[in-house]
Amino acid sequence: MFTTQEYIARRAGLKKLVGEGLILLTGNDEVGINFEDNIYPFRQDSTFLYFFGIQTFGLTAIIDLDNDEEIIFGDDPSIDHIVFSGPIESLESQARKVGVSAVKSVSELSEYLGGAVSKGKKVHFLPPYRAEHSVKLSALLHVAIPKLEEHSSVELIKAIVKLRTKKSAAEVLEIEKALNITVEMQYRAMEVAKPALKESDVFGEVSKIALAKGVGTSFPPIVTINGQILHNHYRGNELSEGDMLLCDCGGEVASGYAGDLTRTFPIAKKFSATQKEVYDIMYASYRTAVEMLRPGQLFLDVHLAAAEKIVEGLITLGLMKGDPKKAVAEGAHTMFFQCGLGHLLGLDVHDMENLGEQYVGYTDTLKKRTDFGFRSLRLGRALEEGMVLTVEPGIYFIPELIDLRKKEGKFQEFIDYEELEKYRDFGGIRVEDVFLITSNGAQILGNRLPTSATEIEEFMVSHKRL
Repeated sequence: MFTTQEYIARRAGLKKLVGEGLILLTGNDEVGINFEDNIYPFRQDSTFLYFFGIQTFGLTAIIDLDNDEEIIFGDDPSIDHIVFSGPIESLESQARKVGVSAVKSVSELSEYLGGAVSKGKKVHFLPPYRAEHSVKLSALLHVAIPKLEEHSSVELIKAIVKLRTKKSAAEVLEIEKALNITVEMQYRAMEVAKPALKESDVFGEVSKIALAKGVGTSFPPIVTINGQILHNHYRGNELSEGDMLLCDCGGEVASGYAGDLTRTFPIAKKFSATQKEVYDIMYASYRTAVEMLRPGQLFLDVHLAAAEKIVEGLITLGLMKGDPKKAVAEGAHTMFFQCGLGHLLGLDVHDMENLGEQYVGYTDTLKKRTDFGFRSLRLGRALEEGMVLTVEPGIYFIPELIDLRKKEGKFQEFIDYEELEKYRDFGGIRVEDVFLITSNGAQILGNRLPTSATEIEEFMVSHKRL
């Protein structure tokens, strides 16, 4: 939890941007896994957490912009809940710590909203992303569940994006805490990985670090020898001497802020000659992107420059040919680099993704592309001081995609399909770090990890940390 003044200032900024009506923010509820009392670990809604900071289930907040009133609706736990889960600080006490003096029972929420609506007040709410949000909003606002998204408030979305995009110094400290846990997770993966272990063994070691040092992971860790499957959550493969292991993971701290880092390393401690050649091309792309980070720089152009660097490198291997700029313009690079270069990071590992990528990563004049290789580019807009984002280029050899494009006869001007056949079982590699945009450039966040192929090999041989 941050200072009382920080929460007050956040809500003041929101009120100024939205202007009039009611702002309705729904917190998360407890959700059963397979029956009511066997619940998933509770995680508060990120926007509710940003403005109200209370990690308690069953809460709803209203900001009445016309009457300058802030109310948290919720109830203290019953004796039954206390018996099984223990006592918690009263809601009134928690509310005072974030600068809210008005607390009402959940039973009063419907009447309060109904009175406001009857007076013609506009109710600003966010598009729901969880079933309990949809049910709650539908009942409170008398809007059919399928219609909720179209009735949600674009003004509210844009205001929240404007406020949450730039991180305060206190937020950056929380992100660094999460990243330092993530660094420990990555080191652990490199330390324990060896032939005859399974991916699940490394996954368990990585997850253990997050559970012991934070509140858990910011997303289910990706630990795989099949790095060409971008979000691969199968963990049953056995590690072998010639494999590379891709580990994409993140820790989360009690305040809700996330870490997210990726490393790809050889099980044999040294990359093969071919693996190192491809890794060096990917790393050159990473360096190109990092050197471009600064306020005012369009991140879409950073993505394109990183893609062009990959093409240049693959031309040296004989896998691609022709003019690199033209190859990228026509999308030939998407044979090898199918995902986005990066995304914002904060209270969500893909920060504010539930609010809509068009509002978060793009603008009214810069529309998100939906063609293959760009639909997962979550960030394209101009960078601003205070943004925290990932840079994560990769090179992926996907046999199914190779076969499809070859059958379609696509990119023959740029791809040597005969030479590419030699790499169809290569897999995939990625490196990912997190950066804060500063007044004149960018600063890497978190403790250092091996990044270049040479650094990774040195660590795999000696286990001497940077």
